[in-house]
Amino acid sequence: MIYFENVSKIYNRRSVALENVTLKIDDKEFVSIVGASGAGKTTLLKLLIREEKPSSGLIYLDGLEITALPRRMLHHLRRRVGMVFQDYKLLAHMTAYENIAFAMEAASREDKDIHEDVPQVLDLIGLAGKADQFPHELSGGEKQRVAIARALVNRPEVILADEPTGNLDPINTWEIIKLLQKINELGTTVILASHDKEIINAINKRVVVFDKGEVISDQEAGKYLV
Repeated sequence: MIYFENVSKIYNRRSVALENVTLKIDDKEFVSIVGASGAGKTTLLKLLIREEKPSSGLIYLDGLEITALPRRMLHHLRRRVGMVFQDYKLLAHMTAYENIAFAMEAASREDKDIHEDVPQVLDLIGLAGKADQFPHELSGGEKQRVAIARALVNRPEVILADEPTGNLDPINTWEIIKLLQKINELGTTVILASHDKEIINAINKRVVVFDKGEVISDQEAGKYLV
């Protein structure tokens, strides 16, 4: 379970990213975080991987207080929470296989596990035949699939997806959303930040709406209201 307790993130008097946010997300949920640009969506995700620290309030992951974690322990948190970005963040000089394997190497996984798990996750994302291709040889949708595989390969409890379809055409957009839904069905909590109304409404899962850093709506099977 993820729990934000009265969390605020204030950069300065003119920039309040989040204000007194209390939010609970259960294990294995698929939750869409929506709102206009600047509503606080990305800040919420950054707080959850401790890329940012809150100005006030507490954040918990299954009872672990993220806000109190010393820096030397952050790698343990980031094994438990995988992140997918709009711009993929793949390493250009590495193949699809190597990009995914690198995430396992960074987590000090054994070679045996890497040789077993990378092909499995490539198969899951539908790119088993493109393991040896470099990012410049892949389409936008394929790059995002590799990015999802990289986030997934260490078997995190949670996948955070920050506008993962923002650079994709409609066909690839739906393929990525279907992949995230499949990952969720396999037991991983998925938190999707998006401002795409059509996608959010089609998913028909829980929707939390942010506006100016505050939660203004939280619906179990919701729609994009802003």
